[in-house]
Amino acid sequence: MFPNPDLFSIRVLCCLLAAAAVLSGCGAVPASPVAKAGTQGLATQPSPDPEQASTDVEVSPPRPSQPAANLLVLPRADATATLLAFADRIRLLPPAQLAQEAARLGDVATPVGQLQLALVLSQSMQLPELLRAQELLGRVLGNASAEAQALHPLARLLAARYGDQRRLEEQLERQTQQLHDLQRKLDQTHERLEALKAIERSLTSRPPAAPAPAANRTHPKIP
Repeated sequence: MFPNPDLFSIRVLCCLLAAAAVLSGCGAVPASPVAKAGTQGLATQPSPDPEQASTDVEVSPPRPSQPAANLLVLPRADATATLLAFADRIRLLPPAQLAQEAARLGDVATPVGQLQLALVLSQSMQLPELLRAQELLGRVLGNASAEAQALHPLARLLAARYGDQRRLEEQLERQTQQLHDLQRKLDQTHERLEALKAIERSLTSRPPAAPAPAANRTHPKIP
């Protein structure tokens, strides 16, 4: 007898469904534990707070755009440029204004002020003022602060220049003293020469004494 066609169709359909279920189970790849842990971590991680993120950005220090060496050079360059401009300004001042500038600075304690006063004193071309300027430069060179160390190269340059100027001033002073001594000796010699000339004139201006008439005198005869 032939089987029932409906029953045969049902069996074929059941076999196809079973085969499809087996194929779908083999094609599915199970998730690894690491992936599951990562997925759970991402799922449980709280979202960042916008206010906290902005606070972190503000608190973090900015990175310098240039090396630290360049940052140290800038104050030195600014102070040196300021002092050079000051020296150029007082270079052509008359003595009266130089005295006013020195009085304005007074007994300064800052390295910049001490260098400014030294520049003013050096313009007078007087040996005592030059000695005082050298003393001020010595204070700057003996100062170990950062402000003073930035000015040490300029202070050493000025100290060398003032040392040469001091030697020239001392040499000029010695030559001036020698010239004064020589002039004094010349004046004394001139005075003595004038005195001798006066004596000579007095001797030549006297009239000669009249000689006694010895020829016309008659002598008595001796008996």
